[in-house]
Amino acid sequence: MRFLRQAGLMLWKDLVVEFRARDVLTAMVFFACMVVLVFSLAFVRDGRPVGDVAGGILWVSLAFSGALGLGRNFEREREADTLHGLLMSPADRGAILVGKALGVTVFMSVTAAVVAPLIAVLFDAPLGRDPLPLALLLLLGSFGFAIVGAIFGTLLLKARARDVLLAVILYPLTVPALIAGTVGTSALLDARPQPGRAWFWIQALSAFDLIFLVVALWAFEALTTE
Repeated sequence: MRFLRQAGLMLWKDLVVEFRARDVLTAMVFFACMVVLVFSLAFVRDGRPVGDVAGGILWVSLAFSGALGLGRNFEREREADTLHGLLMSPADRGAILVGKALGVTVFMSVTAAVVAPLIAVLFDAPLGRDPLPLALLLLLGSFGFAIVGAIFGTLLLKARARDVLLAVILYPLTVPALIAGTVGTSALLDARPQPGRAWFWIQALSAFDLIFLVVALWAFEALTTE
């Protein structure tokens, strides 16, 4: 309970700061919408999408905007040197990591909630047909992306080319989560929906999240101490 309370306080801190500044979420939503609009110019002909591309575009826009949000979120900690203060506090370092990851997950989930209707309109995609498995795919994929990004976002905070290095490290490590999310979403959007296949990928995403969460909690304190 102490661990969860500390992680919740970290999440609350990030949400309050974002509510006051409103720069991370605004940038993420704007960037994701621009990505979707650019893809619509390439994959929509005479008002109809070319092929089954809606699921892939949803996850590409989410991945790009998530990387942007991660970079800006940790830039705040660097500017005020608040991360050093957090690490010096009596709070569990694993709780700090989980709280940061949950904050990014919330931002990515809000971005997905804004972008999904836009994709549904532009690409004539039935995103509302199976809301529960789609929501689980997006939530689990966002958390997996965020937990990996939180680890390396913290470690690269003092690096000069941190934004470039974060993207170079982040995308290869999160490829399994992005593939699972894309394939699972495409299974739901198919002309003949395959919910069983989507649930399989939900389980795969859950395993991905659990593995990286355990690794992160095990390694984060030692890495930040060094």
